[in-house]
Amino acid sequence: MADAIPSHVVQALAPTGQLRAAINFGNTVLAQRDPVTGEPRGVSSELAREFAKRLGIPITFVTFDAAGKVFEALKRGEWDIAFLAIDPVRAAEIDFTGPYVLIEGAYVVPKDSPIKTTDEVDRDDIRVAAAKGSAYELYLTRTLERAKVVTQPTGSEACEMFLRDKLEVAAGVKQPMTKFAEAHPETRLIPGRFMAIEQAMGMPKGRDAGVRALRAFVEEMKASGFVARALERSGQNEAVVAPPTLI
Repeated sequence: MADAIPSHVVQALAPTGQLRAAINFGNTVLAQRDPVTGEPRGVSSELAREFAKRLGIPITFVTFDAAGKVFEALKRGEWDIAFLAIDPVRAAEIDFTGPYVLIEGAYVVPKDSPIKTTDEVDRDDIRVAAAKGSAYELYLTRTLERAKVVTQPTGSEACEMFLRDKLEVAAGVKQPMTKFAEAHPETRLIPGRFMAIEQAMGMPKGRDAGVRALRAFVEEMKASGFVARALERSGQNEAVVAPPTLI
Protein backbone atom coordinates (compact mmCIF):
# COMPACT_ATOMS: atom_id res chain seq x y z
CA MET A 1 0.00 0.00 0.00
CA ALA A 2 2.99 2.32 0.51
CA ASP A 3 3.33 2.50 -3.27
CA ALA A 4 -0.23 3.87 -3.46
CA ILE A 5 0.52 6.75 -1.08
CA PRO A 6 2.16 9.66 -2.90
CA SER A 7 5.55 10.73 -1.60
CA HIS A 8 4.29 14.23 -0.80
CA VAL A 9 1.63 12.69 1.49
CA VAL A 10 4.24 10.57 3.29
CA GLN A 11 6.39 13.70 3.64
CA ALA A 12 3.46 15.61 5.15
CA LEU A 13 2.75 12.84 7.63
CA ALA A 14 6.37 12.20 8.62
CA PRO A 15 8.70 15.03 7.56
CA THR A 16 11.69 13.52 9.40
CA GLY A 17 11.49 10.28 7.41
CA GLN A 18 10.23 8.28 10.37
CA LEU A 19 6.78 8.22 11.94
CA ARG A 20 7.02 9.64 15.46
CA ALA A 21 4.00 8.29 17.33
CA ALA A 22 3.01 9.75 20.70
CA ILE A 23 1.76 7.08 23.11
CA ASN A 24 0.01 7.94 26.38
CA PHE A 25 0.58 5.25 29.00
CA GLY A 26 -1.73 7.19 31.29
CA ASN A 27 -4.73 5.74 29.45
CA THR A 28 -4.45 2.01 30.08
CA VAL A 29 -7.38 1.24 27.81
CA LEU A 30 -5.37 2.37 24.80
CA ALA A 31 -1.76 1.72 25.76
CA GLN A 32 0.17 -0.55 28.08
CA ARG A 33 3.89 -1.04 28.64
CA ASP A 34 5.23 -4.51 27.89
CA PRO A 35 6.45 -5.85 31.27
CA VAL A 36 9.50 -7.51 29.69
CA THR A 37 10.64 -5.15 26.94
CA GLY A 38 9.04 -1.89 28.09
CA GLU A 39 7.76 -1.33 24.55
CA PRO A 40 4.26 0.05 23.98
CA ARG A 41 1.50 -2.42 23.33
CA GLY A 42 -2.27 -2.08 22.99
CA VAL A 43 -4.54 -0.66 20.34
CA SER A 44 -2.70 2.68 19.97
CA SER A 45 0.69 1.13 19.33
CA GLU A 46 -0.78 -1.49 16.99
CA LEU A 47 -2.44 1.23 14.92
CA ALA A 48 0.79 3.25 14.85
CA ARG A 49 2.86 0.27 13.70
CA GLU A 50 0.35 -0.61 11.00
CA PHE A 51 0.22 2.97 9.73
CA ALA A 52 4.01 3.19 9.54
CA LYS A 53 3.99 -0.11 7.64
CA ARG A 54 1.47 1.33 5.16
CA LEU A 55 3.68 4.40 4.68
CA GLY A 56 6.78 2.26 4.24
CA ILE A 57 8.82 4.12 6.86
CA PRO A 58 10.27 3.30 10.32
CA ILE A 59 8.36 4.09 13.49
CA THR A 60 9.60 5.77 16.67
CA PHE A 61 7.49 5.88 19.82
CA VAL A 62 7.48 9.01 21.96
CA THR A 63 5.92 8.04 25.28
CA PHE A 64 4.12 10.04 27.96
CA ASP A 65 2.26 9.38 31.19
CA ALA A 66 -0.60 11.84 30.61
CA ALA A 67 -2.63 13.18 27.69
CA GLY A 68 -1.95 16.76 28.73
CA LYS A 69 1.77 16.14 28.29
CA VAL A 70 1.17 14.77 24.79
CA PHE A 71 -0.60 18.01 23.89
CA GLU A 72 2.19 20.13 25.37
CA ALA A 73 4.77 18.16 23.35
CA LEU A 74 2.95 19.18 20.17
CA LYS A 75 4.16 22.74 20.71
CA ARG A 76 7.74 21.42 20.76
CA GLY A 77 7.24 19.48 17.52
CA GLU A 78 7.98 16.13 19.16
CA TRP A 79 5.48 13.91 17.35
CA ASP A 80 3.77 13.34 14.01
CA ILE A 81 0.71 11.35 15.10
CA ALA A 82 -0.94 11.02 18.48
CA PHE A 83 -3.81 9.16 20.09
CA LEU A 84 -6.00 11.59 22.00
CA ALA A 85 -9.63 12.21 22.79
CA ILE A 86 -11.34 14.72 20.52
CA ASP A 87 -11.78 18.05 22.30
CA PRO A 88 -12.43 21.61 21.05
CA VAL A 89 -9.34 22.99 22.81
CA ARG A 90 -7.10 20.39 21.20
CA ALA A 91 -8.83 20.71 17.82
CA ALA A 92 -7.52 24.27 17.53
CA GLU A 93 -4.04 22.80 17.01
CA ILE A 94 -4.68 19.19 15.96
CA ASP A 95 -6.46 17.70 12.95
CA PHE A 96 -8.38 14.68 14.24
CA THR A 97 -9.66 11.59 12.51
CA GLY A 98 -13.02 10.17 13.38
CA PRO A 99 -12.98 8.30 16.72
CA TYR A 100 -11.80 4.69 16.72
CA VAL A 101 -12.72 3.83 20.33
CA LEU A 102 -15.41 5.11 22.69
CA ILE A 103 -14.71 5.03 26.42
CA GLU A 104 -16.42 6.56 29.43
CA GLY A 105 -15.56 9.04 32.14
CA ALA A 106 -16.43 7.94 35.67
CA TYR A 107 -16.34 9.34 39.20
CA VAL A 108 -14.99 7.81 42.41
CA VAL A 109 -16.06 9.15 45.82
CA PRO A 110 -15.36 8.21 49.45
CA LYS A 111 -17.42 5.22 50.51
CA ASP A 112 -19.51 7.27 52.95
CA SER A 113 -20.09 10.15 50.51
CA PRO A 114 -23.69 11.36 50.15
CA ILE A 115 -23.13 11.59 46.37
CA LYS A 116 -25.00 8.75 44.66
CA THR A 117 -25.23 9.85 41.01
CA THR A 118 -23.10 11.77 38.51
CA ASP A 119 -25.64 14.61 38.47
CA GLU A 120 -25.01 15.27 42.17
CA VAL A 121 -21.35 16.19 41.68
CA ASP A 122 -21.90 19.74 40.46
CA ARG A 123 -22.50 21.35 43.85
CA ASP A 124 -20.86 24.05 45.94
CA ASP A 125 -17.91 22.91 48.07
CA ILE A 126 -17.27 19.87 45.83
CA ARG A 127 -13.69 19.44 44.65
CA VAL A 128 -13.05 17.10 41.72
CA ALA A 129 -9.56 15.64 41.24
CA ALA A 130 -8.49 15.22 37.59
CA ALA A 131 -5.41 14.92 35.40
CA LYS A 132 -4.45 18.30 33.97
CA GLY A 133 -5.11 18.56 30.23
CA SER A 134 -6.97 15.26 30.04
CA ALA A 135 -10.14 15.09 27.94
CA TYR A 136 -12.28 14.72 31.04
CA GLU A 137 -10.57 17.64 32.83
CA LEU A 138 -11.15 19.88 29.82
CA TYR A 139 -14.77 18.73 29.66
CA LEU A 140 -15.44 19.16 33.38
CA THR A 141 -13.81 22.59 33.44
CA ARG A 142 -16.24 23.67 30.71
CA THR A 143 -19.38 22.04 32.11
CA LEU A 144 -19.25 22.08 35.90
CA GLU A 145 -20.79 25.33 37.10
CA ARG A 146 -20.43 25.00 40.88
CA ALA A 147 -17.92 22.24 41.65
CA LYS A 148 -14.20 23.05 41.42
CA VAL A 149 -11.81 20.97 39.31
CA VAL A 150 -8.42 20.45 41.01
CA THR A 151 -5.63 19.05 38.85
CA GLN A 152 -2.41 17.10 39.02
CA PRO A 153 -0.08 16.27 36.10
CA THR A 154 -1.26 12.63 35.79
CA GLY A 155 -4.30 10.55 36.62
CA SER A 156 -2.47 8.53 39.28
CA GLU A 157 -1.26 11.72 40.96
CA ALA A 158 -4.80 13.10 40.87
CA CYS A 159 -6.08 9.96 42.61
CA GLU A 160 -3.32 10.24 45.20
CA MET A 161 -4.33 13.85 45.85
CA PHE A 162 -7.98 12.77 46.14
CA LEU A 163 -7.04 10.38 48.95
CA ARG A 164 -4.38 12.53 50.62
CA ASP A 165 -6.33 15.77 50.69
CA LYS A 166 -9.70 14.12 51.28
CA LEU A 167 -11.32 15.58 48.18
CA GLU A 168 -14.97 14.85 47.51
CA VAL A 169 -14.62 13.34 44.00
CA ALA A 170 -12.01 11.90 41.65
CA ALA A 171 -12.62 11.77 37.89
CA GLY A 172 -11.05 9.61 35.22
CA VAL A 173 -11.45 6.94 32.56
CA LYS A 174 -13.89 4.29 33.76
CA GLN A 175 -11.65 1.22 33.55
CA PRO A 176 -8.71 2.53 35.64
CA MET A 177 -11.12 4.26 38.03
CA THR A 178 -12.91 0.96 38.56
CA LYS A 179 -9.59 -0.69 39.43
CA PHE A 180 -8.71 2.21 41.72
CA ALA A 181 -11.96 1.80 43.66
CA GLU A 182 -11.41 -1.95 43.92
CA ALA A 183 -7.93 -1.35 45.33
CA HIS A 184 -9.19 1.22 47.84
CA PRO A 185 -12.21 -0.16 49.73
CA GLU A 186 -12.65 3.20 51.44
CA THR A 187 -13.90 4.51 48.08
CA ARG A 188 -16.61 3.53 45.59
CA LEU A 189 -17.39 4.07 41.92
CA ILE A 190 -20.44 6.16 41.02
CA PRO A 191 -22.66 4.19 38.60
CA GLY A 192 -22.98 5.49 35.06
CA ARG A 193 -20.78 7.95 33.22
CA PHE A 194 -20.35 11.72 33.22
CA MET A 195 -19.14 11.81 29.61
CA ALA A 196 -18.44 9.69 26.55
CA ILE A 197 -14.83 10.06 25.43
CA GLU A 198 -14.12 9.79 21.69
CA GLN A 199 -10.57 8.54 21.20
CA ALA A 200 -9.06 9.41 17.83
CA MET A 201 -5.79 9.72 15.97
CA GLY A 202 -4.50 13.21 15.32
CA MET A 203 -1.72 15.12 13.63
CA PRO A 204 -0.43 18.70 13.86
CA LYS A 205 -2.38 21.26 11.87
CA GLY A 206 -0.67 22.54 8.75
CA ARG A 207 0.08 19.13 7.24
CA ASP A 208 -3.05 19.07 5.12
CA ALA A 209 -1.76 16.59 2.54
CA GLY A 210 -1.67 13.85 5.16
CA VAL A 211 -4.99 14.37 6.92
CA ARG A 212 -7.16 12.53 4.42
CA ALA A 213 -4.85 9.51 4.40
CA LEU A 214 -4.89 9.32 8.20
CA ARG A 215 -8.68 9.61 8.35
CA ALA A 216 -9.15 6.94 5.68
CA PHE A 217 -6.76 4.64 7.55
CA VAL A 218 -8.76 4.87 10.78
CA GLU A 219 -12.03 4.11 9.00
CA GLU A 220 -10.45 1.07 7.33
CA MET A 221 -9.06 -0.18 10.64
CA LYS A 222 -12.50 0.03 12.27
CA ALA A 223 -14.34 -1.60 9.37
CA SER A 224 -11.83 -4.44 8.96
CA GLY A 225 -12.02 -5.49 12.62
CA PHE A 226 -8.40 -4.47 13.27
CA VAL A 227 -9.36 -2.17 16.17
CA ALA A 228 -11.64 -4.75 17.77
CA ARG A 229 -8.96 -7.45 17.59
CA ALA A 230 -6.32 -5.12 19.03
CA LEU A 231 -8.59 -4.27 21.97
CA GLU A 232 -9.23 -7.97 22.58
CA ARG A 233 -5.52 -8.84 22.45
CA SER A 234 -4.78 -6.21 25.09
CA GLY A 235 -7.61 -7.34 27.37
CA GLN A 236 -9.73 -4.22 26.87
CA ASN A 237 -12.96 -5.94 25.95
CA GLU A 238 -15.13 -3.31 27.65
CA ALA A 239 -13.98 -0.58 25.26
CA VAL A 240 -16.31 -0.03 22.31
CA VAL A 241 -15.20 0.38 18.71
CA ALA A 242 -16.57 3.67 17.39
CA PRO A 243 -19.09 3.61 14.53
CA PRO A 244 -18.09 4.69 11.01
CA THR A 245 -17.39 8.36 10.37
CA LEU A 246 -18.07 10.03 7.04
CA ILE A 247 -14.88 11.43 5.52
